[in-house]
Amino acid sequence: MADAERLFQPRFFVMCGFTFTVFLSAFLLFPTAPFRVLALGGSEATAGLFLGFLTYASALSAPFTGALADRLGTRRMLVGCGLVLTGFAAAYGWSDDARTFLALPLLHGIFWSGLLSASSAYMSDVIPEGRRAEGLSYWGMSTVAAVAVAPSLGFWLFRQGWGVLCAVMAGLNLVMALIALHLPPESASAARGGVARSVAGLIEWRIVVFALSLFLCSFGYGGLTSFSALYAEAGGVTPRSVYLNTLALTILGTRPVFGRMADRLGPRHVFIPALLSMCLGLSLLAFSGRLPALVASAVLFGAGLGQAHPAFSAYVLQHVDARRRGAAFGAILAAFDTGIGTGSILIGLLVSRFGFRVAFGCAAALAALAVPYFLWAEKRFLAGRPTPTAAGDPDRDL
Repeated sequence: MADAERLFQPRFFVMCGFTFTVFLSAFLLFPTAPFRVLALGGSEATAGLFLGFLTYASALSAPFTGALADRLGTRRMLVGCGLVLTGFAAAYGWSDDARTFLALPLLHGIFWSGLLSASSAYMSDVIPEGRRAEGLSYWGMSTVAAVAVAPSLGFWLFRQGWGVLCAVMAGLNLVMALIALHLPPESASAARGGVARSVAGLIEWRIVVFALSLFLCSFGYGGLTSFSALYAEAGGVTPRSVYLNTLALTILGTRPVFGRMADRLGPRHVFIPALLSMCLGLSLLAFSGRLPALVASAVLFGAGLGQAHPAFSAYVLQHVDARRRGAAFGAILAAFDTGIGTGSILIGLLVSRFGFRVAFGCAAALAALAVPYFLWAEKRFLAGRPTPTAAGDPDRDL
């Protein structure tokens, strides 16, 4: 295979290691932070605000931080965000007041979105264009691997002391920044620069609106991550983690297969079935919370979720200037994270008032709108637009 089509090159594996480090550090913090809030005198309600604050701060800032990565350069953004997050790890360690502790994620989320948008844009420059969906799928598995081991490690470190956990987290963030510092610069076709002429020229608004199709399904994902274990417990299903465990295994097992399929058939032809699969998975939960329904739902939802993000990203990159990849990934991140945060909150309210079946039925109904919305938005915002080139004006389509 020609070098231009080689996927597994040294830079690819370095970025996988970088991303593993990013999510290992993050998921040392995310599960343990609520317990720290309680230890500082906060209530259960305030403890639950930590991840919500960080998620919404990330989602709302992502279109801007992604565009900033385009202006500064993705490698510079990765180094800068890594160093700043090292400082946040220290700040969490020093904080001894619940209110101060809960204020930190409002700023943390901004740099978190910059890190994710910039790393996605850099990785899209590393992956050959003809293997983009496959490459993004394999790269995403480094995230899944980190999330699989980090919570257990985080709670072990938490028992050793909050300062110990924060010191390890700071060390990982510093390693992350050092890895980024030694990354080769992005290619000439993805060179950044220039100053936005307006806010409209800074943000990829058409991708923001187009990515709402992801919001419609990530809404249900937010509810699943928060309430699938409670639903299993209510139905007498053991272990309570069966849904999330099955979901993770399905993602790991299907991503490489569907990634190659998306490159061969076109990402659009994989993304639409992925949306339908997620809708069906949520629909099963509206009918039953027994073990067979939970496992079948997790397989259907996991197969769709595992490919929806890389297929959608690969499709969007066909319609975005190489110098606007950071802004594009920021728009995708904004839609996906907003859906997760909103779904977690609203499905919780629906569960408390109407029960699990109604709550997941509402999530399924919302997910059912994803395909018609995608088809409408595609026609409205992408149809008839040639694939942009780096030589063109990055603001011309806006």
